Amino acid sequence: MGKELDGLGYLPLHIILSKLSPSDIIKVSCANKRLRASASDESLWAQICYQELQLSTPQDDHGNPLPCFMLAYQLWREAFSMYPWPLVKRVKRCWDKLKKWFNNNFPEAEATLRRGASESDIEQLQTLLKVKLPLPTRLLYRFHDGQELPEKRNPKTASGSWLGIIGGYSFYNHSVNVYLLPLNQVIAKTRYVIRHLGFSSRSKCIVMASSFTFSRKVFFLNCTNGQLFVGTRKPLTDGEMIPCVPNALIRSVHDLYGEEQQDAMLLWLEEHGRRLENGIIKVRKEGDDRSINLFPEVPPLCVTTVTNGVQVRASAVFVPEFADLVDEAEKFTFAYSIRMSLLPEGCVINGMTFVSCQLNRRHWIIRADGEVVSSVDDEAVIGEYPLLHPGEGEFVYQSCAPLPSPSGSIEGHFTFVPGRYVKQTFDYF
Repeated sequence: MGKELDGLGYLPLHIILSKLSPSDIIKVSCANKRLRASASDESLWAQICYQELQLSTPQDDHGNPLPCFMLAYQLWREAFSMYPWPLVKRVKRCWDKLKKWFNNNFPEAEATLRRGASESDIEQLQTLLKVKLPLPTRLLYRFHDGQELPEKRNPKTASGSWLGIIGGYSFYNHSVNVYLLPLNQVIAKTRYVIRHLGFSSRSKCIVMASSFTFSRKVFFLNCTNGQLFVGTRKPLTDGEMIPCVPNALIRSVHDLYGEEQQDAMLLWLEEHGRRLENGIIKVRKEGDDRSINLFPEVPPLCVTTVTNGVQVRASAVFVPEFADLVDEAEKFTFAYSIRMSLLPEGCVINGMTFVSCQLNRRHWIIRADGEVVSSVDDEAVIGEYPLLHPGEGEFVYQSCAPLPSPSGSIEGHFTFVPGRYVKQTFDYF
């Protein structure tokens, strides 16, 4: 084969080599000097690096620049030689998608991502916690060792509490914003729940992500089967943690030679990246802080209606940290977000246009499995009578509803007064 290829011109030879796998290109390069030169062509390896690793410039796995793409590919393969290469490429695509979105929409959160952990860092965690990390999670941490956490007691970094890449929500005095923990915090927090909260070390569950606000929300990874759980109100009781991914999707989490290894951590982050990329969830500003808000923003998960120029958007999220799976009446809690605004044409009623309108009353009917569990008919929302003007930002408020089942609905209406109502109102964003 080497002699046959040797007689070809540069362009046909380049085309043929570009169809081969990197390992076959290396084999062909051993035939003679001419093929070795063609197989070392920079454009050929630039194409390979982009196709397999999405690299547009030659660099190693830590982002350090390199003189050529052939060396870059070689160092990448050496750095991850102990892992299945298809899984390496998949994990890198997952991080690339997340980082691209953060770079465009939330760069201050991207800046919190830590440099990748070393194999010795991972081995130390496994030794101290007596677990074996699933291969996909291990690779996720080789690319980024979680996030740099803010100092809770330092007023200068207080706003950093809202930079969790997983995001969160708030209602009343309950605020959640979830960070992906660095390995040193995985060790510390797992030891804490084992020592102080009675969590069994035999469970092989470790803390992988948690809220960095005063409201607790914690995610646990089962290192034996690769499932990710979110804690409920009683997370340390048997059966009181909720799986984040269907068990049927998890496979080959410890098999170096299996096909398409995937654990819940990788599937969870991939889905999170898809929701961000598709605009299902977005960055929302509250006061001076920005954060990823988990209330959906697009249909069918977000419902929008317009009446007489008043637009109302509504969506809901499950609040696992409030769930109590043994409580028959209030097993599940859902938070809902309502966003009100007045369209640019103003409030139009019977052909008359008003440059403002103000909320007076609300009426809600809350159902679970088709049965009415609550009916609300009262003035104001969370004690406020929002006054809407065209072109101003949305008035946003969040509340919650406990339900006896995971299936429920909320329906109802708001009553607005054209112009201005006499009740006191407040500034909003």
